[in-house]
Amino acid sequence: MFKGSNVALVTPFKNNKLDEETYIKLIHFHIENGTNGLVPAGTTGESPTLSHDEHEKVIELCVKESNGKLPVFAGTGSNSTEEAISLTTHAEKIGANGALIVTPYYNKPTQEGLYQHYKSINDKCGIPIIIYNIPGRSVIDMSVETMSRLFELKNIIGVKDATGDLDRVNQTLEKMGKEFIQLTGNDDNALEFNRRGGVGAISVTANIAPKLCSEFQKFSVMNDHNSKKEAEKLDSILQPLHHAMFVESNPSPVKYAAKLLDLCDDEVRLPLVKITDKTKDIVKNALVSSKLI
Repeated sequence: MFKGSNVALVTPFKNNKLDEETYIKLIHFHIENGTNGLVPAGTTGESPTLSHDEHEKVIELCVKESNGKLPVFAGTGSNSTEEAISLTTHAEKIGANGALIVTPYYNKPTQEGLYQHYKSINDKCGIPIIIYNIPGRSVIDMSVETMSRLFELKNIIGVKDATGDLDRVNQTLEKMGKEFIQLTGNDDNALEFNRRGGVGAISVTANIAPKLCSEFQKFSVMNDHNSKKEAEKLDSILQPLHHAMFVESNPSPVKYAAKLLDLCDDEVRLPLVKITDKTKDIVKNALVSSKLI
């Protein structure tokens, strides 16, 4: 159910308020342009600065507007276990297909603490859970051994791996097999990630290049010669975009790119700020090179 190109949806703002009209348009843009799944209220959706009500609202809108056409894996993580349970049970109640739950940031739990955090959420809900392992933002790194323990629970089905360590794909595959879903959180390593056993990405770049990302993902998991060549070709087109999206802190660059494509405004919430003129040039050049503008 959850593979291919899954967009880590931006949350559009207008005068520091959730821009619901634009958000709904973005959801339909992805339905119409080949995106395989929707991930609202994640890092790219600026979840750290969404109020609790806003967080629930963006998930509700995503579920309602997608209307079963695309799976919705809602970002429901928190460094508070109780809050993560609250967000996850709400997502289940309103019809999300699953939850993407980030490792608790700032608290720095041990591996046992991580296990108990996810087990507590697992025990209180009935929807699939994907672990979001991103040491660069949350400081801690969930081990393959801890993920293996969690995979024994009823709802834990996979990982969004943003470690950047491609050997993890092999280690995880060896430990848990193909049934454990592996999605990359790093657009730039998606080709090799899938070659090693991954089945897709939760993508920032898909916000602005859904067709390219979806086509790339389709070919990247095929084993015939022509498909491999097509995947390599699309990857070379996408790489400048992947790079440009992270020259400054995500999602500021992708929101500027979305503005250039008339998808949404580039407004972000403090402590994030809009990108510099130098970065704007990098983003524009990447859009030109990929023939999006």
